[in-house]
Amino acid sequence: MALAIALSRGLDGLNAPPVTVEVHLANGLPGLTLVGLPDTEVREARDRVRAAIVNSGFEYPGKRITVNLAPADLPKESGRFDLPIALGILAASGQIPAARLAAHEFAGELSLSGELRPVRGALAMALEAAGDGKTFILPALSAREAALTGQDNILAADSLLAVCAHLAGQTELSPPPAVDRDNPAIFPDLADVRGQSQARRALEIAAAGQHSLLMLGPPGAGKSMLAARLPGLMPMLDDDAARSSAAVLSLVGQFDPLRYGQRVFRSPHHTASAVALVGGGNPPRPGEISLAHHGILFLDELPEFDRKVLETLREPLESGRIHIARAARQAEFPAEFQLIAAMNPCPCGYHGESRCHCSPEQVARYRGKLSGPFVDRIDLVIEVPALPSEALAGKADGETSAVVRERVAAAWQRQRGRQGKANARLTTREIDAGCQPDAPGAALLQQAASRLGLSARAWHRVLKVARSIADLAGSTDIGAPHIAEAIQYRRFARD
Repeated sequence: MALAIALSRGLDGLNAPPVTVEVHLANGLPGLTLVGLPDTEVREARDRVRAAIVNSGFEYPGKRITVNLAPADLPKESGRFDLPIALGILAASGQIPAARLAAHEFAGELSLSGELRPVRGALAMALEAAGDGKTFILPALSAREAALTGQDNILAADSLLAVCAHLAGQTELSPPPAVDRDNPAIFPDLADVRGQSQARRALEIAAAGQHSLLMLGPPGAGKSMLAARLPGLMPMLDDDAARSSAAVLSLVGQFDPLRYGQRVFRSPHHTASAVALVGGGNPPRPGEISLAHHGILFLDELPEFDRKVLETLREPLESGRIHIARAARQAEFPAEFQLIAAMNPCPCGYHGESRCHCSPEQVARYRGKLSGPFVDRIDLVIEVPALPSEALAGKADGETSAVVRERVAAAWQRQRGRQGKANARLTTREIDAGCQPDAPGAALLQQAASRLGLSARAWHRVLKVARSIADLAGSTDIGAPHIAEAIQYRRFARD
């Protein structure tokens, strides 16, 4: 047979559209031609496939080989098409049964020896392929990742020879081993933090409602230490959220099946570009805000980030998604991340102390790197003061992460039962329906809005934070004490 067809999948953002690999053998000068918008990695498959076929004990056809990757208008990238191209060549030359190809989909990069190497996006491909009735053959590591979808049509292979033996009916490939989803998450304990009672309280509220948090304090006060303990205060991800988070990480090859269901903690350096933070490139790939999907994005030394970079976070903080538009391609990635940020009060970090020599203009310029609209989108802003020597010399006597996590989990249950989502994700209509305070609380909020000049967005964020405070207290109503505590987290002094 001079024509063979193998099925595979590409990647377009989080989507994995089907790709048909058509292989045709014809008389003429020996060679392999790839068509169908292949990028450099795909074009290099010619040498990998030839060596893999020969080293697996098969004969490489001495004919003119044309490989078409359809549809022609979808860019093809990475080495995922090595395996279906090799199988198509072997089927077209009659060395394996071509009829068996139709019941399978294939993806995998080939080494020169014929071994299969893992590919990016296995979980996204498996989610897209679910329900099509075909068996998906993947490299062993990628198959283990894809099996997290819960599908029973995933098979793992170690080499091209093993796949060919399976298609010829000589041996059977096995499903990948099940991944243990009950691995305990190991995060630093909140009990290690000395003092900082207000910061610990704000961290608990942030965990309870998935609110964004900005910590302002001198170097060494414990801001980074507090941020690192936030994941340990939050329950594990449910199955839908875990798959969604894992699928994004899989796109860049950073997913670890052993950490399935655990919240991601991303901490990019302050030199990160806008593309690194929100995503981009050609083809578009997810940035840090998407890699932190259903997890935490920690930005330390916040004013050191380029202001234009920080401004790109404004829309995703509201919408939970990022739409990347380029001249040739567009992609949309989820970005329901929880922003935690830390900054010094002035350039030297010791504002208000005798050793600080920053002028008022320098302090204003430093804090002015954060625009009003950006700060307005942060739910909680707190000061983390330097600890006195007595607190440092004493023993840590605060609550453990496990104790706080129980209260946070109870607050989550109240939120899920009431509205099906975290308080930080409430829309305006949902705020009007479920976050209205009682009469004393409403009067207090109106008074604070007049004195502090709260914007409409800040008004709604105060209500959402107050709702989380009430949930932690087990209260169905939002009272004046809940409003008062929420208001104190809206202050951001610039003087």
